[in-house]
Amino acid sequence: MNISIYTKEFKQNLNLALPVMLGQLGHVLVGFVDNVMIGRLGAAQLAAVSLGNTMIFFALLIGLGFSFAITPLVAEADGEGDIVKGRSFFQHGMVMCGVNGILLFLFLIVARPVLYYLDQPAEVVDLAIPYINIVAISMIPMMIFQGLKQFADGLSMTKYAMYATIAANVINVIFNYLLIYGIWFFPRLELEGAAIGTLLSRVFMMVMLYFILKNKSKLKPYFVLMKRSLKKETFKKLLSLGFPTALQMLFEGGIFTASVILAGTIGTNAQAANQIALNLVSMTFMVATGLGVTATIRVANQKGKKDYINLRRIANSIYLQTFLISAVFTVAFILLKSFLPTLYIDDQQVINLAAQLLVVAALFQLSDGLQVAFLGALRGMQDVKVPTIICFVAYWLIGFPISIYFGQEEYYGSAGIWFGLLAGLTVSAILLYIRFNNLTHPKKEKLKKAYETT
Repeated sequence: MNISIYTKEFKQNLNLALPVMLGQLGHVLVGFVDNVMIGRLGAAQLAAVSLGNTMIFFALLIGLGFSFAITPLVAEADGEGDIVKGRSFFQHGMVMCGVNGILLFLFLIVARPVLYYLDQPAEVVDLAIPYINIVAISMIPMMIFQGLKQFADGLSMTKYAMYATIAANVINVIFNYLLIYGIWFFPRLELEGAAIGTLLSRVFMMVMLYFILKNKSKLKPYFVLMKRSLKKETFKKLLSLGFPTALQMLFEGGIFTASVILAGTIGTNAQAANQIALNLVSMTFMVATGLGVTATIRVANQKGKKDYINLRRIANSIYLQTFLISAVFTVAFILLKSFLPTLYIDDQQVINLAAQLLVVAALFQLSDGLQVAFLGALRGMQDVKVPTIICFVAYWLIGFPISIYFGQEEYYGSAGIWFGLLAGLTVSAILLYIRFNNLTHPKKEKLKKAYETT
């Protein structure tokens, strides 16, 4: 096999993926800074942020999943050279994202009391509730920003969302510092100060990206309001892709959320260690997410051009690139497992627990990165229903039972919880690749007929 047919795509893959990676890493790095700042207040405060973010993360996954439907549809229209079609998907998608933002805000407000029934430390729940109250409001600007971002991604213009994210992150860090500790004339608000910083940064991020995109001459046709009213068929298309994608993200994100809940039943130190490991894993996951978005964009472009030979070749180039990058993270986690937790907290017991989790995290870097890339390519092909079933089986019928069983204190505790994550991600990666291979293998008569009728 001539590997150069794949490696020659690495540069274009990276050009698209890098802004997405940096933008996503920006979000996680702000979480890292939040955790470092809050970790200085104590283990209970760090655990409270972890618990509050589990509910917020759950809501965010739903909104992100629906917004992800915009990218492949806009990218396919771009591949076809059909601006009118792309504009329709963009404007309908923005309405969908705005409504989702309002619904997610209401969901978080109504769902807050659930935290009291999850067998979590009472002091942690009491600290988490005010934090959630403020961050819930930020779901509205966040979803509008996400709609704009997915639209720009679909046109292979991935750098502008990165600019807005980086600028917003600077604002977030500044206000976190001022409001968490009460610097200068600002009040000391601790966790609520971190939440206000998040809200302010998300409003800024939304406004900045809107004006960047609206003022691009290439994009002006997309910002002209449609003459016809909103179409039910277009919303149906967006929802038919967005709903399964949201379920995919919920099934995967849900098992990580469950790990926080399970760790909380063990104790505050276990939950704090879990939060540290999750934050570090999130950074590497966002790198894989960049390549997953690239897979969606490039595969959808090839689908729009009806070039199925290059569709498979380009997707495989992204898989290879993802594997190589993930392998570096595997080695890094193993070598730095005892050092990285010290960046968050100086409690030795928490540090030791987090180091154990990072060993397991190192093992699933490859499968985690690859399953994101496989999902991205399948999304670009607008194949979302079977991958949704795969995600449910892998994470909830295989991974979660393993987490519950081995996560008991008499077995492996926190590390046992993460054994379930390892199992779920690995099974998901294997089954998703089989799905992609079955859909794109050129020797299959069924596929050939599908290509001819597409």
